[in-house]
Amino acid sequence: MEEKNMSDTKDIEENKLLAALGYIWVLCFIPLLLKRKSKFSQFHAKQGLVLFIIEIIGTVVFPIPVIGWALFILVILLAILGAKSALDGEYWEMPFFGKLVKKLNL
Repeated sequence: MEEKNMSDTKDIEENKLLAALGYIWVLCFIPLLLKRKSKFSQFHAKQGLVLFIIEIIGTVVFPIPVIGWALFILVILLAILGAKSALDGEYWEMPFFGKLVKKLNL
């Protein structure tokens, strides 16, 4: 058990920056493709991918007053919080969209 914990700690320390990068729009593909064996990077990159898909769909919704603006602010906040948690070495599940991430089997 301790060995697994040590490897998780090593994975987190080595991949914090790439995991955080995964929350920046299309850059989510960098950790998805380059760090396939990193559980930590994959976790955050998949959340970034969901945000990226929402942003693409959002290009239609974002210009709509109030609803679109609220969605835009929500996406930005989730990206900031996700990147911060990745840099802090934490697994943080996004509210609202976290369940979608669990269904992604990449």
